[in-house]
Amino acid sequence: MADAAMAFDREVETVGNAVHLEHVNTRVPDQRLATLFYVTGLGLTRDPYLMTGINNMWVNVGRSQFHLPTGAPQVVRGVTGLVSPARAALLGRLAAVAGDLAKTRFAVRETADYVETVSPWGNRIRCHAPAPEFGPIQLGLAYVALDVPTGHAEGIARFYRDFLGIPAATGRDAAGIFARAAIGAHQALIFRETAAALPDFDGHHIQIYIADFATPYRRLHARGLITEESDQHQYRFATLIDPISGAPLFTLEHEVRSLRHPLFGRDLVNRDPVQTNLNYRPGRDTLAWSMPG
Repeated sequence: MADAAMAFDREVETVGNAVHLEHVNTRVPDQRLATLFYVTGLGLTRDPYLMTGINNMWVNVGRSQFHLPTGAPQVVRGVTGLVSPARAALLGRLAAVAGDLAKTRFAVRETADYVETVSPWGNRIRCHAPAPEFGPIQLGLAYVALDVPTGHAEGIARFYRDFLGIPAATGRDAAGIFARAAIGAHQALIFRETAAALPDFDGHHIQIYIADFATPYRRLHARGLITEESDQHQYRFATLIDPISGAPLFTLEHEVRSLRHPLFGRDLVNRDPVQTNLNYRPGRDTLAWSMPG
């Protein structure tokens, strides 16, 4: 039995302190246009239970969400990567909303690897087909990739390792140098170096769940980085610093929740957007977030 166990690579099963990237939050000035883009165009599902009014909308994407409160528009300085099945149907839906979004920043670009679309206010959403690199996910939030100044990737990787206990490393590909912080088994935060000027941070945020809630808090608090003492289950920080020099590297607000948070592991409703009243098949309203076995 011992020899058989040696055939398995146990290291690849290790998940760091962060267990889930739950949502990306950007304000939108028009809930109608947001519905057209995120629900009708992307084929995602408005949460039927929470935030059902006209001042905020939670949109389900597999086990994660977009949070879209009404306000001055916010734009992620990078791209949000989704896993989305049925590429042809996705392109058809995006084409169908193009007329209503014609006077906005809406756009669609196809490549061999993904469909990239731009929200009415400039947020870039990259939709990938299910693939082994995304594990079993067929619908979900796979990554948020941020543009960061040249020379900052290594310090950012150290920040996630040293402050949050999240596996993070730097790498290089055809597009240049990046840092990748693993969030759970199949999600990531990616920080890609660029020489281009970056817009000022506008207050958007991401939300992660972490298992060891207290140790990162103590480390962040000791450096004066905690920006909000939300409640027993949650705190926030925004500035990423180099743990060695203390120099600020990037700003991205993190909403950090414990696994005791009441919303952790909440079941999210996901519809199959291919299903319509014209091709309706009983019992197929729901789309599972994971691939069939």
